Amino acid sequence: MNALTLPFADGWTIARRNTLKIRRSPDLIGSAIMFPIVFVLMFAYVFGSVIDVPGMSYREFLLPGIFVQAVLMSAQITGYALTLDLRNGIFDRFRSLPMAPSAVLIGQTVSDLLMNLAGLTVMALMGLLVGWRVHTPPHEAALGFGLLLLFAYAFSWVTATVALALRTPESFNNTATTVSFPLMFISNAFLDSSELPTPLRVAAEWNPVSTFTAAARELFGNTSAAMDTSGAWPMQHPVPASLLWIAAMLAVFVPLATRLYSRTVGT
Repeated sequence: MNALTLPFADGWTIARRNTLKIRRSPDLIGSAIMFPIVFVLMFAYVFGSVIDVPGMSYREFLLPGIFVQAVLMSAQITGYALTLDLRNGIFDRFRSLPMAPSAVLIGQTVSDLLMNLAGLTVMALMGLLVGWRVHTPPHEAALGFGLLLLFAYAFSWVTATVALALRTPESFNNTATTVSFPLMFISNAFLDSSELPTPLRVAAEWNPVSTFTAAARELFGNTSAAMDTSGAWPMQHPVPASLLWIAAMLAVFVPLATRLYSRTVGT
């Protein structure tokens, strides 16, 4: 096996190991799936009765934002799992094995991508039960889910980098919570960002969460011509902007996470 294929082969082995570990840790799956379900029910049945979206059902407006939220929360498992492995000394064992250093990170991000696929499936079924519908052809809807999974994979590398820099589960959880909540709530995920005060509206329009939410709404057909149109470039071209965000995250955080891992394990 040559040097180019070795990291991917070893990464797949680590991915299988991590997938088995997740299956034996239902609390990880529950936190990634149940929390967004609670948000669906709370916003759809509590806030949905008082939030008006011009020209469409609030539940159809809401679900793409919930999908993005679920991706953000599931991707954080990458960082949390890495900090647990650091604490338990698993990396010392990996260092003694004849494997590519990048395989651990590849395996972790791939296994979390599989969990994101399962989580999005649950979210979609939950959305259908509360009234969410897709109004675009099947291939566009498939592109919507594909874009969300690409975002999940790219963001997993971001959380891996943060985890390897902080190194403890407690520090990582505190930082992840501090960052993810403003990202979610200063966005268009749960309400029309045009209704926000000007400073918050500008921040929301350039927030990557808003970009991916707008892209998902466009690809699922959950949009309305009656809503105010933002002039910000990411809101005018959400799908290309989302792809640019994905490319930027991978270009920056894949090498950075790999370098931090090599430094951590002393390879």
